[in-house]
Amino acid sequence: MKKTIIAISRAYGAHGTVIGSRLAANLGIPLFDKKIIDLASEKSGLSPDYIGKLEENITGSFLFNLAAGSYNMHGIHTGYDIPMSYTAFSAQAHVIQEIARKGSAVIIGRCSDYLLRDDPDCLKVFLYADYGDRLRQCKEEYKLDDRAAEQQLRKLDRGRQNYYKNFTGENWGQAQGHDLSVNVSRVGADGAVNIIMEFLKAAGRLE
Repeated sequence: MKKTIIAISRAYGAHGTVIGSRLAANLGIPLFDKKIIDLASEKSGLSPDYIGKLEENITGSFLFNLAAGSYNMHGIHTGYDIPMSYTAFSAQAHVIQEIARKGSAVIIGRCSDYLLRDDPDCLKVFLYADYGDRLRQCKEEYKLDDRAAEQQLRKLDRGRQNYYKNFTGENWGQAQGHDLSVNVSRVGADGAVNIIMEFLKAAGRLE
Protein backbone atom coordinates (compact mmCIF):
# COMPACT_ATOMS: atom_id res chain seq x y z
CA MET A 1 0.00 0.00 0.00
CA LYS A 2 1.19 3.50 -0.80
CA LYS A 3 1.50 5.88 2.11
CA THR A 4 -2.07 6.77 3.02
CA ILE A 5 -3.57 8.94 5.74
CA ILE A 6 -7.30 8.50 6.34
CA ALA A 7 -8.68 11.54 8.19
CA ILE A 8 -12.15 10.70 9.51
CA SER A 9 -14.61 13.39 10.55
CA ARG A 10 -17.77 12.00 12.07
CA ALA A 11 -21.13 13.02 13.41
CA TYR A 12 -22.08 11.66 16.81
CA GLY A 13 -23.72 8.28 16.34
CA ALA A 14 -21.97 7.46 13.05
CA HIS A 15 -19.62 4.89 14.66
CA GLY A 16 -16.49 6.73 13.61
CA THR A 17 -14.21 5.02 16.13
CA VAL A 18 -15.51 1.54 15.24
CA ILE A 19 -15.08 2.18 11.52
CA GLY A 20 -11.67 3.75 12.01
CA SER A 21 -10.50 0.81 14.12
CA ARG A 22 -11.62 -1.73 11.51
CA LEU A 23 -10.00 0.23 8.71
CA ALA A 24 -6.72 0.43 10.59
CA ALA A 25 -6.83 -3.32 11.28
CA ASN A 26 -7.63 -4.15 7.64
CA LEU A 27 -4.81 -1.96 6.36
CA GLY A 28 -2.30 -2.85 9.07
CA ILE A 29 -1.70 0.79 9.98
CA PRO A 30 -1.96 2.64 13.32
CA LEU A 31 -5.12 4.29 14.60
CA PHE A 32 -4.97 7.68 16.32
CA ASP A 33 -8.06 8.70 18.24
CA LYS A 34 -7.84 9.50 21.95
CA LYS A 35 -4.08 8.96 21.71
CA ILE A 36 -3.91 12.38 20.03
CA ILE A 37 -5.17 13.93 23.26
CA ASP A 38 -2.45 12.24 25.31
CA LEU A 39 0.28 13.29 22.88
CA ALA A 40 -1.02 16.87 22.78
CA SER A 41 -1.10 16.91 26.57
CA GLU A 42 2.56 15.93 26.69
CA LYS A 43 3.43 18.62 24.15
CA SER A 44 1.41 21.46 25.72
CA GLY A 45 1.49 20.65 29.43
CA LEU A 46 -2.31 20.91 29.56
CA SER A 47 -4.36 18.13 31.12
CA PRO A 48 -5.82 15.41 28.88
CA ASP A 49 -9.23 16.14 30.44
CA TYR A 50 -9.10 19.79 29.39
CA ILE A 51 -8.02 18.95 25.84
CA GLY A 52 -10.57 16.16 25.54
CA LYS A 53 -13.44 18.44 26.55
CA LEU A 54 -12.35 21.42 24.47
CA GLU A 55 -14.80 20.48 21.72
CA GLU A 56 -17.68 20.86 24.17
CA ASN A 57 -16.57 24.17 25.67
CA ILE A 58 -15.70 26.52 22.81
CA THR A 59 -17.71 29.72 23.22
CA GLY A 60 -15.71 32.69 21.95
CA SER A 61 -14.46 33.16 18.41
CA PHE A 62 -10.73 32.58 18.30
CA LEU A 63 -10.60 33.37 14.59
CA PHE A 64 -12.25 36.73 15.25
CA ASN A 65 -9.37 37.55 17.58
CA LEU A 66 -6.90 36.44 14.89
CA ALA A 67 -8.57 38.72 12.36
CA ALA A 68 -8.43 41.59 14.84
CA GLY A 69 -4.70 41.10 15.21
CA SER A 70 -4.69 39.80 18.78
CA TYR A 71 -2.77 36.61 17.94
CA ASN A 72 -1.05 34.96 15.05
CA MET A 73 -0.88 31.31 14.06
CA HIS A 74 2.79 30.99 15.06
CA GLY A 75 1.99 31.81 18.68
CA ILE A 76 3.81 35.14 18.71
CA HIS A 77 2.47 37.47 21.39
CA THR A 78 0.90 40.59 19.90
CA GLY A 79 -0.56 42.34 22.90
CA TYR A 80 -2.89 39.76 24.46
CA ASP A 81 -2.43 36.46 26.24
CA ILE A 82 -2.83 33.44 23.97
CA PRO A 83 -5.83 31.46 25.31
CA MET A 84 -5.42 27.91 26.56
CA SER A 85 -7.87 26.76 23.90
CA TYR A 86 -5.45 27.83 21.17
CA THR A 87 -2.50 26.26 23.00
CA ALA A 88 -4.46 22.99 23.13
CA PHE A 89 -5.50 23.15 19.48
CA SER A 90 -2.01 24.10 18.34
CA ALA A 91 -0.54 21.11 20.20
CA GLN A 92 -3.07 18.77 18.60
CA ALA A 93 -2.36 20.25 15.16
CA HIS A 94 1.37 19.64 15.57
CA VAL A 95 0.73 16.07 16.73
CA ILE A 96 -1.51 15.34 13.72
CA GLN A 97 0.98 16.81 11.27
CA GLU A 98 3.80 14.78 12.85
CA ILE A 99 1.73 11.60 12.55
CA ALA A 100 1.09 12.33 8.86
CA ARG A 101 4.78 12.91 8.18
CA LYS A 102 5.79 9.59 9.72
CA GLY A 103 3.65 7.28 7.59
CA SER A 104 0.25 5.74 6.98
CA ALA A 105 -2.40 6.13 9.69
CA VAL A 106 -6.09 6.48 10.43
CA ILE A 107 -6.81 9.70 12.32
CA ILE A 108 -10.16 10.35 13.99
CA GLY A 109 -11.52 13.89 14.26
CA ARG A 110 -9.68 16.90 15.75
CA CYS A 111 -9.94 18.85 12.46
CA SER A 112 -7.48 16.43 10.87
CA ASP A 113 -9.32 16.69 7.54
CA TYR A 114 -8.65 20.45 7.49
CA LEU A 115 -5.12 20.29 8.88
CA LEU A 116 -4.12 17.76 6.20
CA ARG A 117 -6.21 19.25 3.40
CA ASP A 118 -3.16 19.86 1.18
CA ASP A 119 -1.53 16.49 1.84
CA PRO A 120 -1.77 14.42 -1.37
CA ASP A 121 -1.58 11.20 0.67
CA CYS A 122 -4.64 12.09 2.76
CA LEU A 123 -8.12 10.69 2.10
CA LYS A 124 -10.68 12.87 3.88
CA VAL A 125 -13.83 10.99 4.94
CA PHE A 126 -17.00 12.30 6.58
CA LEU A 127 -19.27 9.80 8.34
CA TYR A 128 -22.84 10.67 9.23
CA ALA A 129 -26.06 8.86 10.13
CA ASP A 130 -29.82 9.34 10.16
CA TYR A 131 -31.19 11.44 13.03
CA GLY A 132 -33.27 8.61 14.49
CA ASP A 133 -30.26 6.29 14.74
CA ARG A 134 -28.17 9.00 16.32
CA LEU A 135 -30.90 9.81 18.82
CA ARG A 136 -31.26 6.16 19.84
CA GLN A 137 -27.53 5.88 20.45
CA CYS A 138 -27.57 9.08 22.50
CA LYS A 139 -30.42 7.74 24.66
CA GLU A 140 -28.60 4.47 25.26
CA GLU A 141 -25.16 5.95 25.91
CA TYR A 142 -26.27 8.73 28.24
CA LYS A 143 -29.30 6.93 29.73
CA LEU A 144 -31.69 9.75 28.77
CA ASP A 145 -35.35 10.09 27.85
CA ASP A 146 -36.39 11.41 24.43
CA ARG A 147 -36.40 15.10 25.33
CA ALA A 148 -33.11 15.05 27.21
CA ALA A 149 -31.48 12.99 24.44
CA GLU A 150 -32.57 15.54 21.83
CA GLN A 151 -31.02 18.33 23.89
CA GLN A 152 -27.82 16.36 24.37
CA LEU A 153 -27.58 15.56 20.67
CA ARG A 154 -28.01 19.23 19.77
CA LYS A 155 -25.28 20.10 22.27
CA LEU A 156 -22.89 17.53 20.79
CA ASP A 157 -23.53 18.70 17.23
CA ARG A 158 -23.20 22.36 18.22
CA GLY A 159 -19.93 21.61 20.00
CA ARG A 160 -18.38 19.98 16.94
CA GLN A 161 -19.66 22.72 14.65
CA ASN A 162 -18.33 25.51 16.89
CA TYR A 163 -14.99 23.79 17.42
CA TYR A 164 -14.46 23.32 13.69
CA LYS A 165 -15.62 26.82 12.77
CA ASN A 166 -13.54 28.52 15.45
CA PHE A 167 -10.28 26.79 14.57
CA THR A 168 -10.58 26.42 10.79
CA GLY A 169 -12.98 29.13 9.64
CA GLU A 170 -14.86 26.49 7.64
CA ASN A 171 -18.23 24.83 8.18
CA TRP A 172 -18.05 21.34 9.66
CA GLY A 173 -19.26 18.48 7.46
CA GLN A 174 -19.25 20.29 4.12
CA ALA A 175 -19.02 17.93 1.14
CA GLN A 176 -16.40 20.01 -0.67
CA GLY A 177 -13.99 19.53 2.21
CA HIS A 178 -14.05 15.74 1.90
CA ASP A 179 -13.18 13.14 -0.69
CA LEU A 180 -15.91 10.78 0.47
CA SER A 181 -19.06 11.06 2.61
CA VAL A 182 -20.89 7.96 3.85
CA ASN A 183 -24.30 7.60 5.50
CA VAL A 184 -23.58 4.80 7.95
CA SER A 185 -27.30 4.26 8.60
CA ARG A 186 -27.66 3.03 5.02
CA VAL A 187 -24.72 0.62 4.89
CA GLY A 188 -23.70 -0.14 8.49
CA ALA A 189 -20.20 0.02 9.94
CA ASP A 190 -18.89 -2.91 7.89
CA GLY A 191 -20.41 -1.49 4.73
CA ALA A 192 -18.74 1.86 5.41
CA VAL A 193 -15.39 0.12 5.83
CA ASN A 194 -15.89 -1.72 2.53
CA ILE A 195 -16.82 1.50 0.72
CA ILE A 196 -13.71 3.26 1.99
CA MET A 197 -11.53 0.29 1.03
CA GLU A 198 -13.02 0.30 -2.49
CA PHE A 199 -12.42 4.05 -2.73
CA LEU A 200 -8.77 3.52 -1.80
CA LYS A 201 -8.45 0.92 -4.55
CA ALA A 202 -10.10 3.18 -7.12
CA ALA A 203 -7.80 6.04 -6.08
CA GLY A 204 -4.75 3.82 -6.64
CA ARG A 205 -3.73 3.76 -2.98
CA LEU A 206 -3.85 -0.05 -2.70
CA GLU A 207 -1.72 -2.28 -4.87
